[in-house]
Amino acid sequence: MNENLVLIWDRCLQFMRDNLNAAEDNTDLKKLENSFDLLFDKVQPISLVNNNLTLLVPSDFYKEYIEDNYLSLLSAALKKNIGKGVKLWYSVMENKPSGKEKPITMNVKGISTQAPKIQEARPVLKENNVNPFVVPGIKKINIDSNLKADQSFDNFIEGESNKFASTVARSIAKRPGSTAFNPLFVYGGYGVGKTHLAQAIGLEVKASFPEKVVLYQSSEKFIQDFVKAAKSQNKTDFQHYYQMIDVLIIDDIQFLSGKAATQDSFFHIFDYLHQNGKQIILTSDKAPADILDTQERIISRFKWGLSAEIKSPNFETRRKIIVDKLSRDGIELTDDMLDYLASEVKTNGVRELIGVVNAVIAYSTVYKSDFSLDLLKDTINKLATTQKKTINIPYIQEIVCDYFGIQREQLLSKTRKREIALPRQLAMYFAKEYTNATFTKIGEEMGGKDHSTVMYACDTIRDVSKIDKELKKYIKDLKEKIAQ
Repeated sequence: MNENLVLIWDRCLQFMRDNLNAAEDNTDLKKLENSFDLLFDKVQPISLVNNNLTLLVPSDFYKEYIEDNYLSLLSAALKKNIGKGVKLWYSVMENKPSGKEKPITMNVKGISTQAPKIQEARPVLKENNVNPFVVPGIKKINIDSNLKADQSFDNFIEGESNKFASTVARSIAKRPGSTAFNPLFVYGGYGVGKTHLAQAIGLEVKASFPEKVVLYQSSEKFIQDFVKAAKSQNKTDFQHYYQMIDVLIIDDIQFLSGKAATQDSFFHIFDYLHQNGKQIILTSDKAPADILDTQERIISRFKWGLSAEIKSPNFETRRKIIVDKLSRDGIELTDDMLDYLASEVKTNGVRELIGVVNAVIAYSTVYKSDFSLDLLKDTINKLATTQKKTINIPYIQEIVCDYFGIQREQLLSKTRKREIALPRQLAMYFAKEYTNATFTKIGEEMGGKDHSTVMYACDTIRDVSKIDKELKKYIKDLKEKIAQ
């Protein structure tokens, strides 16, 4: 390593250490310094060329932690000791070195991470929108796939809960639009990996078929684009834009529920793509048959291909996820520690599981030098205490709205449409079940409804659920979500 670079880096570290608690007079300086030293002790400068400084870090976690907590301080130190315009890069170890082996590293630019290449740059629909391509179906415009590089098959942990969906997804990625799995309808609870799997297909297609145009779009963005196009009388252009896609991925398709005009446009886009051998991938938190207030012809098309459910990960899959996550961060745990984590962190979704593991890593990085079973238990207990959510009426409203794909304003409105009235009655029912609020209080929180309306709703839900299988399922699902 260049001796001059070492001196520069030491001055940067000293500057940061001297200014750790400059903004907070009441901060425990000793604790800050200990955390700082633990973190930066494992960070090394490896090159400074043309104002490009590269730091060697053990894992992505270190890069993210530095940028989340020390970026402004580090920027000031670099400006002071090197000068203006310093560009920061990280060389991330992809595996821990053993013996005298050199670590395999991957260069990552600071502040922003690399994403899949632009296929050709997607235009944003504007109020005075122009035709998004010059000659429909012939000359395409630039389109950003909206894919995330880290959502690949390589990073997708397969287990009993998702094996079928994963196998089908890999098959589609090899022959998009040419299998019987079109559309692929992936459904399951929150955070179980539906989006990851859908994006993995898109990334694999882009790698194998660079000429194909892939687009990942949330249903919310799809709806927003349609509304803008409708206001500017460009619905035809909107449909043409989506009809040029070779692999269309729509996330959370259940949110099209109740939006008749958007459904009409989606129907025509779907038919065009399907008839022309283009691949359609949809995700939802419900099976096609359970999506309310959606045109029957659309539900029918959802069933044309294959519906694959992803369930909550079991113990073995949770353990695999934990091992994969920790190994990518350069951390090894004993079997008893892994078993403890996998058995104690019984979240329904992969996303929550990764969140807990990240918290454990952060806790260890900041406060300890090594993991231990006691540390894991202590951290999990602290998380359980701090993350416990209070079940109140606004929280219940949030859960119900998310489940049925409606807005809170709709829930509190006076409309009597079934797609709104039923969720409203369920929200009233659960408010009475889970809180100590009176009928009058619940009525006030539900948009100023009379106490008799709340009483009627609770009685109706209680009585009808005894014979209505669909309503019984709603109650079961919502109870699980509220309990989480």
